[in-house]
Amino acid sequence: MRFARLRSWSEPLIARLPRPSSATQQALGLAAVATQAGIGVTGSVVRVTGSGLGCSTWPQCHKGTMFPVEHAEYETLNQWIEFGNRMLTGIVGLVAIACVLAAWRLHLETGNRRRPLGLALAVLGGTGMQGVLGGITVRMELLWWTVAIHFLASAVLVWIAVLLLHAFGEGDAGPRWHVGDTGRRLLVALVAALAGVLTAGTFVTGAGPHGGDPETPRLDVPIALLTKIHAGALVVFLGVLVLIGLTSLRTAASARFTRRYALLWLAALGQGALGSVQYELEVPEPLVSLHVLGSALVVIATAALWCSARDRGAPASVGAEPAAAAAVRAE
Repeated sequence: MRFARLRSWSEPLIARLPRPSSATQQALGLAAVATQAGIGVTGSVVRVTGSGLGCSTWPQCHKGTMFPVEHAEYETLNQWIEFGNRMLTGIVGLVAIACVLAAWRLHLETGNRRRPLGLALAVLGGTGMQGVLGGITVRMELLWWTVAIHFLASAVLVWIAVLLLHAFGEGDAGPRWHVGDTGRRLLVALVAALAGVLTAGTFVTGAGPHGGDPETPRLDVPIALLTKIHAGALVVFLGVLVLIGLTSLRTAASARFTRRYALLWLAALGQGALGSVQYELEVPEPLVSLHVLGSALVVIATAALWCSARDRGAPASVGAEPAAAAAVRAE
């Protein structure tokens, strides 16, 4: 009932918005990908600078104030680094809201653009959830497993944002796969392997030196062992990627799929090399943030490869609006 009332007053307003052009839709999709990936990188800056508890509580910065203040226990710079990352979350949220409005407007115009709207709502809802997870992480004083969940949720949102970017430019038909059954199974295995790589990476981070605050307890497992597990997960990921390449040679993969396959190799090998250098240099701060950026690029490249393996037809024709939307706009 509440949802019906929400639609009754919101849809007439949304129907009056200008129709987003294809260029606008693509720009919003790219902005969603960039902001969801970027907030993870800025979060790593908070962690490596020891600013995770620069604001001692949430949603306020300190008890009684939303903003950084002179404080005997917290350095001013650390406060502003943490506070700045919280403010960036607002930009991420605004982009997500813009995507929802654009997708909703398209749905009202065509009557059947449900997939972009669903994905946009998932990005918006996930962004709100991330804010809550961030608050829980602060209130639990940056326990390593809360930081891990926070990072993995960000990776999922990056993936959904890539799907949204593609959904803006395609139809809502069921997926028509351009790879065979073996190729589809290998792509699923690739996604599972990626999840394993990312999860193993959070354990390495949990045992590593950059916990976000000098007093934060670390995961009491030898980091050398966790690094080997993380590297092994990457080897599995690359092995599945090799099998996908061999399968695509047999099935004459499209040029689009081949380009994205090559880009994924570049991202994965670059990330692996960066991780090795990072470990040998005893995890210097700048390389940590670059490694987080690299993980986002691997997620983006994997999601893009997934999307290139199928299509959903062309977007619905917008030559005529549904009667309800047209009547609203004519009022």
